[in-house]
Amino acid sequence: MTKPSALALSPLLLFLALFVGSGLWYQSRGIEMAFYQIAAPVAILPAIALAIFLARGSLNSRIETFIRGVGDHTIITMVLIYLLAGAFASVAKAMGGVDATVNFGLNVIPPALILPGLFAITAFVATAMGTSMGTIAAIAPIAVGIADATALPLLLTAGAVIGGAIFGDNLSIISDTTIAATRTQGVEMRDKFRMNLRIALPAALLTLVWLYFQGRGATGTAMTAPGDYELIRVLPYVAVLGMALLGVNVLLVLFAGILLAGAIGLGTQPDYTLASLSRDIYAGYSGMQEILILSLLIGGLGAMMKAGGGLAWLAQFIDRISRRGNRDGSNPRAGELGISAMVAATNICVANNTVAILLNGELAKDIAKRYGVDPRRAASLLDIFSCVIQGLLPYGAQILLASSLAGVSPLTLAGNIQYCWLLGASAVLSITLARYRHSFEPARSAAVELQ
Repeated sequence: MTKPSALALSPLLLFLALFVGSGLWYQSRGIEMAFYQIAAPVAILPAIALAIFLARGSLNSRIETFIRGVGDHTIITMVLIYLLAGAFASVAKAMGGVDATVNFGLNVIPPALILPGLFAITAFVATAMGTSMGTIAAIAPIAVGIADATALPLLLTAGAVIGGAIFGDNLSIISDTTIAATRTQGVEMRDKFRMNLRIALPAALLTLVWLYFQGRGATGTAMTAPGDYELIRVLPYVAVLGMALLGVNVLLVLFAGILLAGAIGLGTQPDYTLASLSRDIYAGYSGMQEILILSLLIGGLGAMMKAGGGLAWLAQFIDRISRRGNRDGSNPRAGELGISAMVAATNICVANNTVAILLNGELAKDIAKRYGVDPRRAASLLDIFSCVIQGLLPYGAQILLASSLAGVSPLTLAGNIQYCWLLGASAVLSITLARYRHSFEPARSAAVELQ
C-alpha cells in the first residue's frame, strides 16, 4: 500500500507556480498574450522532472509509472476527442457552416436572448450527450462566430458554452461522472439526479438571468446585421446534435460530422477539393497540438502523484479535518464538507472529474456511513464539486478545448464561467443551510451494501 506523502503533491504546485506565475509576471509588464509566453506543455516539464526525482524505485520503474499515466484510457479518449473536434471545427468553418449557423441564429433569436439561449441549448445538448467535451467541440465554434457578429465579448460567449456543458455533464444520466458517482455510492441514477437538480437548477436560473442582462447590454449598443445563410451548411451541426441526442458515441458523432461537412463542402464549393479537405482536417489536428500534449503530460503527472502517495495524503488530511467537526458522530454536515473538499482537491491534482470521483469513491462511502450522510447526497456532492472544479481549471480539458477553439487565454476564460461559480456557491449553501435529523437511517442507506 502506498504511504501517504504531502511531498508527492509538490510537482503540481511547481507547475502552477510556473504557468500562472509567469503569466502574471508578463501581464504586469504589459506584454500581450501574457499567458502564452511560456506554454503550459513547457511549464509542466520541470514538474514532471521533480515528480520522477521524488518517486521511489528504479529510474525505469518511475518512467513506466509516468507512461502508464500518459496512456490511461481516459486520457487517450480525450486526445481522440481533441483531434476529431479540431478537425470537425476546421472543416465546418471552411465550408461555411459557422457563418451560416451564426446568421441563422441571429435571424431567429432576439438579441437580448442570444446568451441565455446559447447556455440553454448547450445545457440541453450536454445532458443528452452525457459529455461536456463533445458538446463544447460542437458548439464552441458557433459561440465564436456569434461573438464576431455581435458586440458580445468572446469570453462571455465561450463561458456560457462551458457553463452549459458542465450543467449537462453534471446532470446527464449517461455521463461518466454520474455513472462513477452512483456506482461508487450504490444509489440509483434517478435519485442522484433529483438531488443534483435541487442544487444545479437555482444556479442555472441565476446564470440565465445574469446572461440576459449581460447580453441585453452588449447587443443593445452594437450588433452586425444578420447575413444570408444556406440551411444545408447548418446541417453538419444539426446532424452532430441529433446523433448526440440519440446517444451515439461522441467519437463516432464527430467523425460523422467531419464526413458530412466535407461532403457538403465538396458538393457546394467548386474550388473545394479532396486536397482542401485533407488540409483542413490536418489544420484542425494542428490546432489541438498544445491541449493534446498538455493532457498527455498531465495524465502522467497525475499518475506519479498518485503512486507517490500524494492523493492518499490529501484524502487522509481532509478526512482528519472532518473528524474534528464530528467528534460525537452526529454531524452529517461535517461529512458532506469532507466529501466535497476531498473530491475538489483531488480534481485539482488530476484535472479529471471522473478520475477524481473514482479515486475518492470508497472513502466517500465510508465517510457517508460514519457521518450519517444520505448516500444519494454523497453521490450528488461527489459529482457536483468535481464538475465545479473541472469547469474552472485553466489546465482542465474543458477550458483548454474551448480556449483553443476560441483563441483566448485559458486562465482568463476561467474567470468568465459564471455557472460553475454559482453552482459551487449553491452547493456550499445547500450544505451550510441544510437541516438534518440526528443521523441518516441505516435502513435507507442499505443500498450502499448492495454495491
